[in-house]
Amino acid sequence: MKFNKRTYKNPKDVFNDLWLPIRNRGRLMEITRKEIISPTFRERLMLAVTAVNDCRYCSYFHTKQALKSGITTEEISGLLAGDVANCPQDEAVAVIYAQHWAESDAHPDPEAVKRLQQTYGREKTEAIHLILRMIRMANLLGNSWDYLIYRISFGRKGL
Repeated sequence: MKFNKRTYKNPKDVFNDLWLPIRNRGRLMEITRKEIISPTFRERLMLAVTAVNDCRYCSYFHTKQALKSGITTEEISGLLAGDVANCPQDEAVAVIYAQHWAESDAHPDPEAVKRLQQTYGREKTEAIHLILRMIRMANLLGNSWDYLIYRISFGRKGL
């Protein structure tokens, strides 16, 4: 069996991403405090990215958080399967964008970015991007940890 999850490729990328929450701690607190992005919206975005990156740790954690925020089990299952049909209409553009963003390895099509900004405005778009970068970092850290376990167990664990 081959390990095929998205992981970090070099230490520089790990350290750059780990610096992200430190560099943006004020903005992250502001997003949470002002509820620029509601907890349910945030969890939908995180589940959409996690579904693409396939991090088992983030799937588990954000499923619990999504349930606490009021998202139904059916919607969670759908999001983890890549289905956005049960998302609220006013969040669907961002959730679909989150999937595209993750699939493109954080290099989305410029037209998709433009549509996101037209739909949500500059401030909310910036908040969405910060949330997407945070969950991508967590996904890649979890998958990189699993890859290490996979390697040191000679492929018996870590999938």
